[in-house]
Amino acid sequence: MPKKFLLFDHDGVLVDTEYWYFKANQQALSELEIEIDQTQYLELMRTGRSFWDLETVTSIGQAAVVDKRVDRDHYYQSYLKNEDIEIPNVLETLKALSQRYRMAIVTTSKPQDFALIHQDQSIVDFMDFVLTREDYDLAKPHPEPYLAAQDRFGCRKDEALIIEDSERGLRSAVAADIDCAIVKNHFTQTHDFSAAAYRIDRLTDLPKLLADAIV
Repeated sequence: MPKKFLLFDHDGVLVDTEYWYFKANQQALSELEIEIDQTQYLELMRTGRSFWDLETVTSIGQAAVVDKRVDRDHYYQSYLKNEDIEIPNVLETLKALSQRYRMAIVTTSKPQDFALIHQDQSIVDFMDFVLTREDYDLAKPHPEPYLAAQDRFGCRKDEALIIEDSERGLRSAVAADIDCAIVKNHFTQTHDFSAAAYRIDRLTDLPKLLADAIV
């Protein structure tokens, strides 16, 4: 079945932000004298879990945790303002795809972070709609985010393709029973992508994949 609808993950697929979110978490937790490394973070991320839910953190007390998560958000937003998060040739690729496909972003990003990322970007101009974390109840790896996008488009599952870069996102796609193409991302390269329908090295390979492998 030819694909007509493209559902894009956001962080790591359209913008290079995942490492900076890790750094913001690492910085905030270190102020609680809790050290995390990237390997630990990725293992939790893989299944949709968070360091903030672990007993070593929650035992500190709810008020302290809430305050530090606010600090984490501020650190992350500072990174977004000051670091280079652009992925080369994303706009050109989306422009080409928009001639043939309807597209949407399905992200776990908070609305305020998403707005900050895109205040000087034109990525969203190519999208029919965007679903951020406040637009659904259960986050990836639950299928709800992608099922909500499918429902919004009113399309069949076999007409859609999800583009992801993490195992958490892939699990969401598989649970939604929608084909998923994984874009290679150095940050998530240790994740298990064996359930992916397709693998590509970069987003710029997507038009060829759609033309050659999927039709």
